[in-house]
Amino acid sequence: MKSITFHPKTLAFIRSQSPTIKREIGEALRDVQKGISLGLPLSRPMPTVASGVHELRVRSATTVVRVFYFVKVADTIVVFHGFQKKTQKTRTQEIAVGQQRLQEVLHDHV
Repeated sequence: MKSITFHPKTLAFIRSQSPTIKREIGEALRDVQKGISLGLPLSRPMPTVASGVHELRVRSATTVVRVFYFVKVADTIVVFHGFQKKTQKTRTQEIAVGQQRLQEVLHDHV
């Protein structure tokens, strides 16, 4: 089973969510750890961030949350950006933050 590495700001974001959102994110990441390939509507590839990046899509009655994760590291899943989605299309700013945080985690600049 793969380990999971979190960007510190993303871990804080996930911890600040409702118990329902946290549970759904945790269950989905556990499935990814087991090698289960998640598909729509729960997860989708996000090549606009980087090759190998996926977007975890979690919804509650009051909010929509997205978490970016990267699976192309041999033995680790990198969870590097989370945000509340308020528009139909992912904002360019969120993609840029995701790209920056992925580089920080991959190059140990966190």
